[in-house]
Formats: sequence, structure tokens, C-alpha cells
Amino acid sequence: MKKWIIILILAVVTVSLVFFFADRPQGKIEKTERFQDSVEEFRSRTVEEAREGGIDVLLNGQSLKNFSYDIRLDDKMKLLCPERFLEDILGCSVLRYPNGDARIERGQTEILLYGESVNGRIDGQNAEFSTAYYYDNARGSLYLPMEDILSAMGYQTKFSYVEKRVEVQELVASNPLPERYDMREKGRVTPVRDQGQFGTCWAFASLGALETTLMPYEEDIYSTDHMAMNNSYKLALTKGGEHTMSIAYLAAWQGPVYEEDDPYGDGQTDSSLTAVKHLEEAIVISGRDDEILKSAIYRYGGVETSLYLEMEYLSHESPYYNEDTSSYYYNGDHTSNHDVVVVGWDDNYPKEKFSIEPAVNGAYICKNSWGEEFGDKGYFYVSYADVNLCSQSIVYTRLGEPDNFDHIYQSDLLGWVGQLGFSRSDAFFANCYTAERDESLAGISFYATGPETTFSVYYAKDATTTDGLNDRELLVSGETRYAGYYTVHIPDPPELTKGQKYAVVIEVNTKGSRRPIAVEYAADERSELADISDGEGYVSLYGKVWNRTEEKEKCNVCLKVFTNDR
Repeated sequence: MKKWIIILILAVVTVSLVFFFADRPQGKIEKTERFQDSVEEFRSRTVEEAREGGIDVLLNGQSLKNFSYDIRLDDKMKLLCPERFLEDILGCSVLRYPNGDARIERGQTEILLYGESVNGRIDGQNAEFSTAYYYDNARGSLYLPMEDILSAMGYQTKFSYVEKRVEVQELVASNPLPERYDMREKGRVTPVRDQGQFGTCWAFASLGALETTLMPYEEDIYSTDHMAMNNSYKLALTKGGEHTMSIAYLAAWQGPVYEEDDPYGDGQTDSSLTAVKHLEEAIVISGRDDEILKSAIYRYGGVETSLYLEMEYLSHESPYYNEDTSSYYYNGDHTSNHDVVVVGWDDNYPKEKFSIEPAVNGAYICKNSWGEEFGDKGYFYVSYADVNLCSQSIVYTRLGEPDNFDHIYQSDLLGWVGQLGFSRSDAFFANCYTAERDESLAGISFYATGPETTFSVYYAKDATTTDGLNDRELLVSGETRYAGYYTVHIPDPPELTKGQKYAVVIEVNTKGSRRPIAVEYAADERSELADISDGEGYVSLYGKVWNRTEEKEKCNVCLKVFTNDR
């Protein structure tokens, strides 16, 4: 009986399926003529939306939106990331060569891309990338095939077209830094120079570090004479200087200029020369953190820093210096008196090579400014245990071309001399300017006075009274990891009319700080030329009640504005 019931059920199912499929249309799905047009329309719309709204990156679940990395989609819907993303986030070294090639290194991984093509090599093996890299002159940045590079570095990427978001996950943890790194071997240093009897080591160290930022693509030498004689400080050539002067000189567009246009050591300078590069960013690393320092050298370039050298100029006699091995280790009580450029390191440099044996192996490779007769053709090795080296370090991380902006408005030629605040980590500060022509507000620059600083940039259209500072619109927000000098490009520049008095307002929060606002004032003999008559700056605790800094505090707010002609 059960057998016949099962047969009957199978028969009913079979008849039902026959009728079901007999009722369905026959044939196959074919693409219409509009199919390809629809695909291209979807691609074009997605690319345009990504350009307008930006693409966020989630790294191991954490958003990087506040850092404003300009992730792009090409016309084939392939992701491209700027070199700064690879440097900042993955700790890569990204080098651009005059022949058009680009090299990316991280730990033991090496990627070579040939001349803006899809061809290259990964760890010595031929490779074809999903899209070609290119150089954006307007942004001064390489844009590289993101998914291919991250995959080679041990990361997985997933892109959501709907949410415009890239999820990046590290699959295999690895150390991005090698045990030994020497910028000389990578073609990333300019020739050793000789400061002579002048106290200009600070200028040689500043420009020596700056030059490495552009190597190996550009091999220009910049004029230390011009920097030492055309900054706004009261400073003689025989007196020493420091990094704040270098940053102020560069940030004010006073330089750099080429060495061939203003040669060193002749006691003369040409003050009519104009800057051939515009500094956009320099980070200040306070305190000795070897991993941060090594990472900065590897990613960005040489580090300007100072140490105590007991030897006189070209004198090799010191109990702390081993002339045979060009090694130096100081463990005394004197503070720093000489600036150098750190261009590499060796974790395994034997401690036995020092005259006074330190407790640990390891040394930084330093470029000096005493000519090639000193040390190892101008270089020497400083122990990791040295008491002064890298207590404060400066890295020039971003340089723009001289046409990155058309005009500069500023009142802080001496730059970051001191700090203001309200005994809190947060504050508001503003500068008022009057447009000299019909132009657009294309960018601003300011100093983050400590690490982990968040900021928002506002525009006040009418600053004829302080009430106008409260009627402001948000232009852009961001975050910085380190103290330093930062330039912020405005994504949608407001238009300014000739004669219009406007203001830029910054809301800043620097973790752990009680005075987060950088100011310029006459603090000592060297800064006594500070001119506070050329500015109109304000500070406020909550961004509502404003105090004029030139009147009450006798200082200028460090806040520059950059414009472009309309």
C-alpha cells in the first residue's frame, strides 16, 4: 500500500513540474544595446560621487576619515591611494625616481612600478598591476594602485561602492622597519658640506634634512647663506640657531633658494630671491622614541636634531669620539650644542666600537657639516645610548611647488615663539585679513603645539567687528599625530572680494596641553624684531567672546592664509 502511495505522489510532482516549465518562456537572456552604456554610466557616477564625497578608510575597524587621505577611483573603478597613506599608515618608504619609476619598501617587501605603467616587480618577480600609478602635480603626490600594494604587504582590502568605504585588514603582522637602514645606499642624501668657522650648523642640518625629502627625484642643493641671513630673527652668522627659525623662514616663503644663486661663505646674500619650494608640513618629535624616529627616517627623510659634541670644528680629539671607527657616545651632563641630520641606523652596531663602551649595541648614522675630512667621509655613528641625541627632532614631510598657492597672508614671520591658552587643552583662535584682490581662500596653515591635535577650520565672511567671528561656517576638520607646522587645503574654497575683511577661525584641541595656541612675540634678544603691528589676531575659550592678542598679550597669532586668483 505504501509503495502505491509513494508512486502516486511522484506522479503528481512530475505532472506539476511539466506544467510549470511548459508555462515559462523559452530562450536565453541577452544584453541589450543599453547594457554597456548603463555600465559606463554606473562607473562614471560612482567615480564622481567618490571624488565629491571622499572615500573613507577603515583600518582594522578604525576610521581614518579625520586624516583626510585622498583615496581615489580611476575610470576602471580601481582604487588609488596617495603616497602619504602608505607612508603614514603602513610605514612604507615611497621613492620616486627621475626616470619615472617608483619604489615602495616595507620591511622585507619591495615593490617596483615602471614609469606610470601597469608593469613592475614585487620582491624581484615580474608583476602586472590592476592600474597604473600617476603623479598629481596639483597635489604634489603619487597615486598608487592601492589593492595590489596592500595585498603584497599582507593586507586585505574590501571596497563598498554604496558606502564609499575601504575596509583594510592586516592579515599577517610584520615589522615595517629593517634592522639596518642607510639613506646613502638608497640615493636619498645630498653631498656633505662644510660650515667653516660660522655658527650655521642649524641651517645646514635644516636644509640637509629638507633636501632628503625630495630625493632621489630631485637632487637640488639649497642655500644656507640665504636661510641664515634672510630669516626674520636678529641673528649673526657666528651665532647658532635652531629649528624654529628654519621652519619660520620656510613657512613664510622666505626660502629656500638654490645654493648656486646665493653661495655660502662669501658674506653676501641676495634678499630679492624668492622661494623655489613652499613648505607645507614639518613634524616635531619631542622626546626620544627610537621606533618613531626610525619610522620617520624610513618614511619621510632625514631627521634634523642636535647633540653635544665636545670636539671643536675639525678637531677629532675627544674621549667620547673614536676616530678609527668614526663613532661617538656622550654620557655627560652638557646640553646639546650642535645640529646634525640623522640618515639611518644600525641596530647591531657593536658597542665595542665606541671609546666609552655603552650598555647596548646600536647606532644612528649622522651626517655632519664639517666636510668630508671628518669621520666616515662626513658621517659618523652615534650610540643609541647618547644622552642628548634626538631629544627633539624635526622632519620636513611635505613640500609644495612655488605655485601651490598664488598668495600668502601672514603676520607671524618669526613663527612659533611661545604659546597661549586658557589652562585647557581646547581653545579658539582667529586672524583677520583684508583681500587685496578678487581671490579664493584656498588654504591655511597653523602650528599644532603638541601631539594628538584635532582641529576645525571656519570662515567668517565679515570680520569688520568681533561679532562677525561668531557668524562662521565650517570649512574642514582634521587631526594630526605630531606637533609641527601644518598646511590645510580647503576642499571648497570660499570666494573673496577685493577689500573684503574676513577671518579664519581655528578650533583646536591638543591632548594634555594647557596652552595649545602658537604665537609670535618678542621673547628674547633673537626675537626682539617681532612686529605685532601687522596683525589682527584673537583668542577665545568657547568661540564667543574674543580678546585681541596684539593689545592684551602683545603677540601675533600663528595663522597664515593662502589664496588663489579667481
